Amino acid sequence: MALVMFYHLTRSRPDQTLAAILPRAIGMGWRVMLRGTDAGRIAALDTALWQADGFLPHGIVGGLHDADQPILLGDGALADGIRALALVDGAKCSLAEAQALERVWILFDGNDPVALNTARAQWRDVTGAQIAAQYWSEDSGKWEKKLDKSAG
Repeated sequence: MALVMFYHLTRSRPDQTLAAILPRAIGMGWRVMLRGTDAGRIAALDTALWQADGFLPHGIVGGLHDADQPILLGDGALADGIRALALVDGAKCSLAEAQALERVWILFDGNDPVALNTARAQWRDVTGAQIAAQYWSEDSGKWEKKLDKSAG
């Protein structure tokens, strides 16, 4: 059953939040796609994930070993076997994609009014489609679940 988790970034950078989320997904045996909107930004996330504490095996879509990568970074369609999707920098996923996945993480910059409005629209779309959704905030200095909407 799909769950879309909205992460309202006010203290952490996307790479820091991803470094906390992605190991848990890999531990569950999920292949993950990290979808961005800009090739330069994807390259920066690639570098940051290699430098994160712990080892996060990953690659950028289009490499020789895409099928073997537990985490793929790119800006396009989901690769075969992907069970979770992380969205950064305003990247989107369709409702059909979200419903077919175990998990979708939407990371958005809480200091950017455009990002906030985009996330609000995504929340309305997801909950309107009866997909389970959670809203997470780090305003207190640690991640806390502030809202939980059940599917259906």
